Amino acid sequence: MLCSMGELKLTTHECPGKEENGILILDEDCADRLGDDIRDVLMLRDTTVEFEITSNRPDCLSVIGLARETAVSFDRPLTVKAPVVKGVGDGDKIDNYLRVGISAPDLCYRYCARVVKNVKIAPSPLWMRMRLRASGVRPINNIVDITNYVMLEYGQPMHAFDYKMLDGAEIDVRRAGDGEAFKSLDDVDHTLDSSMLVIADAKKACALAGVMGGANSEITENTATVVFESACFNGASVRVTAKKNGMRTESSARYEKGLDPENCMPGLERACELVELLGAGEVVDGIIDVYPTKAEQTVLPFTPDRYNEFLGMNIPHEHMLATLTGLGCRVEDGKIYVPSFRADLGCMNDIAEEVCRIYGYDKIEASYMNAETTLGGRNDKQIFEVNTESALVGMGLSQIHTFSFISPKYYDKIRMPADSALRRSVVISNPLGEDTSVMRTTALPSMMETLARNSNFNNENVRLFEIASIYLPHEAANELPDEKKVLTLGAYGNTDFYAMKGVCENILSLAGIKGVTYTACTDNASYHPGRCAKILTESGELLGVFGQAHPLMAENYDMSMPVYIAELAFDEIYAAANTKKSYKPLPKYPATTRDFSFVCDEGMEVGAIEGVMAKAGGKLVENVALFDIYRGPQLGEGKKSVSLRVTLRASDRTLTVEEADKVTKKILNDLKFKMGLELRN
Repeated sequence: MLCSMGELKLTTHECPGKEENGILILDEDCADRLGDDIRDVLMLRDTTVEFEITSNRPDCLSVIGLARETAVSFDRPLTVKAPVVKGVGDGDKIDNYLRVGISAPDLCYRYCARVVKNVKIAPSPLWMRMRLRASGVRPINNIVDITNYVMLEYGQPMHAFDYKMLDGAEIDVRRAGDGEAFKSLDDVDHTLDSSMLVIADAKKACALAGVMGGANSEITENTATVVFESACFNGASVRVTAKKNGMRTESSARYEKGLDPENCMPGLERACELVELLGAGEVVDGIIDVYPTKAEQTVLPFTPDRYNEFLGMNIPHEHMLATLTGLGCRVEDGKIYVPSFRADLGCMNDIAEEVCRIYGYDKIEASYMNAETTLGGRNDKQIFEVNTESALVGMGLSQIHTFSFISPKYYDKIRMPADSALRRSVVISNPLGEDTSVMRTTALPSMMETLARNSNFNNENVRLFEIASIYLPHEAANELPDEKKVLTLGAYGNTDFYAMKGVCENILSLAGIKGVTYTACTDNASYHPGRCAKILTESGELLGVFGQAHPLMAENYDMSMPVYIAELAFDEIYAAANTKKSYKPLPKYPATTRDFSFVCDEGMEVGAIEGVMAKAGGKLVENVALFDIYRGPQLGEGKKSVSLRVTLRASDRTLTVEEADKVTKKILNDLKFKMGLELRN
């Protein structure tokens, strides 16, 4: 069958110079392969294995690193041949071409360079192109492909500069200047600052160190002389540079994890070996190696018995020795000399982990804990929170959990005033999106969003609650915000104002808080001004607010039905809670009741009347309850008649009529002088 490159799922990078939709003509000599499967001829049968490498093992981001792990795991010998570079041997020296200096040794630990002359830019051979393709790297040309091949093989990122584009025949590894302009290989302009490290010549920056080369020194078809760079940069610096410029490359992903400076030279030599192998140029004699500060080798004691004690295992000492040797460590005279590429091995625990994972976690035998332990459990506040959740579920509410990150636009949806202090939020430095860009200062938007979603799903009766966290920032930007908990309630459907009040009363009753008062609240823009109340303690501390959501706020969430919400200060409720329960026997003596009816202004709160009556009656008042409200033309405009029943009882005797009348008189006197109320005729 005659196939095109596109039908074989290939691109012009794997098959340079070919037409995508035309018949693929093979450049390779295939005279002796007639009848073979094209997948074998084009090396398309290569097996690809995907590894997930943890951030502390950058040495495994290479074929050699994975081969080392495989050899130890399967007890096979590992053979890594040192690269051999013949060199052109014509007496030409690298000193005739280049000078290298490091102006920022704290960010560049080592810089190695070699020069290749008489370069012949051409496509890489098929085997290299297909290996790069299988690794997810796009083939470009022989020089660029060599640097990528070495990066995959040795785990050492490299870069190649066009020598003629380096002004002054010198390289300086320095910090960028504030506002310095740079165009990367992908033709994107960047503005640099002094926190970034660049590879520069005498006049300009030619590469962002560890991230990407510059367009002003890239390899082209006319390149005749190449400078190969193999260096080791500070990982944190590379990550900052990549993040600030919105770039993440194969090179930066390796550097930011921390690479081995000792790997620079083998990687450079391997690249030059490949140049000679592919006939891509002539390697000039000599190497530039600037190595300001060489890191000291990590040395740890070899204590097999301690490892077994720590792991709770009985691994043979010989197996430990073989494992560590296979992983590249040298064990002599009771000491472990850790190789430079294993920066993650820094203490006894790390060595024990290496021994255990190669030996096999599945071989760990179960054993009982042999140490002093403490009995885990919840603290008092956590217990109170769990009891509150159970009570709310028992009242028919469903618990929700929402994100603490919201959009600042949500404050507008709940009609929060523009000058409200709650609009000042902690801003997320690297948010997933605008909808999660700030940390909430109120949980009301989250509750309304959930109610609206349920309404869109045609759920007719919904009653929800959440014990949510809010974050109130300090004036100083470097201080952590105050994290507080609020109990948010939300309901619509078969509910009303008094049902929401009943839920709040039950929560306060669970907390054992007495003497709370409910007062009208007309200045909260999120609530209906005539159907909203604040909950206050006897000392005037605000415990919460509840009522009907303002119709305009409900409209912002496309909800046409009445919505009832509540916001209770959970931390303050817990602080005022009295969770110690004491036994109170059932009353032995009968109660007596007195009914009162008063005509008062429409705006007078019944709760205030009840408070005066309870205080006036003292200990003999067991309960004050409203049982009727009447409005009619005979009362006059703006007037209402309220009827209340007072229950009187003494715990140690039966009240006499005279005692009940005395208390009644005291109640009426206080109502007259404090509120101007008299009994209705």
